[in-house]
Amino acid sequence: MERVKAMRRNASAAAEAERYRPELITEDEPRYLRRQKPVEIRRKKFGSKGWEFYRRIMFWTVFTAAFLAASAFAYQFATTSPALLLKKPDQVAVAGNHFVSREAVLKEFVRDANHSVLQVPLDTRRNEIEQIPWVESASVQRILPNHLRVHITERTPIAFLRSGTDLSLIDFYGVILDRPDGQDFQFPVITGFGENLPREERARRMQTYQEFLRDIDIVRSESSYHVSEVDLSNPRDLRAVMAGFPGTALSQAVTIHFGQDDFTAKYRMLVENFAQWQANAGCVQSVDLQFARQVVLNPDANACGARAQTASKLHSLETR
Repeated sequence: MERVKAMRRNASAAAEAERYRPELITEDEPRYLRRQKPVEIRRKKFGSKGWEFYRRIMFWTVFTAAFLAASAFAYQFATTSPALLLKKPDQVAVAGNHFVSREAVLKEFVRDANHSVLQVPLDTRRNEIEQIPWVESASVQRILPNHLRVHITERTPIAFLRSGTDLSLIDFYGVILDRPDGQDFQFPVITGFGENLPREERARRMQTYQEFLRDIDIVRSESSYHVSEVDLSNPRDLRAVMAGFPGTALSQAVTIHFGQDDFTAKYRMLVENFAQWQANAGCVQSVDLQFARQVVLNPDANACGARAQTASKLHSLETR
């Protein structure tokens, strides 16, 4: 009897052990009944890497503060130091000016008086100086500790410009210039436009004028010295008044219509044939060379009459 009970207990224990075998529970037991594997939690200690990070933060903080302090000190020194102040006109050197007065240039720096030269806006002052009519270009430089240097390139006049009763000067770019006092210029007189014509158009007409003088000098040197007046009112017809041609006996002024191009060929034809034209037509008032292969002569009856009277008087004096 006892033996039977012992066998039953062993069988029950074996069944119980079989029920709780881990390999059987893994697949059959619900997921929420599984025993979770313990996870190890590691706490990061405040060690050497942490100190390195804070040292860098501290370094850049100190560096930035020092930089800002130095910048503030440098700015204060640059703006208030007596050694850098612009106090006297002698501290501004002006070079390259002949027609532009020194006073006209210094006027642009009046607002910079008693300020540091480091505060002078160089580009702004340069632009202001270039607004002076006779100034073509300018440069402004700082000469430390407290000087400025201005160099000017002045405009070059190439002709007189007559507008009504006013006689001014004009340069290659069509800029109209006031005549400086006490200066003597020997230029032809330009007529046909004034300040009301846009500057770009004035520049184009002055370019034509320059080409004309250059081309006639190619044919005969110093021919441009015989040009007294050039009418540029018509862009398609340059009209020049000439008091003589090199190699001819022309004495009176003659108006020549040169058109708008091919000045070299037209002037060569004029020089080579004018004596013959004058002999055939008498006194010539104007010559029109605008048309290809055709020359239009306009005789000057008044000049011929005056010349005939002069010749008659000389003849009567000789007979006496």
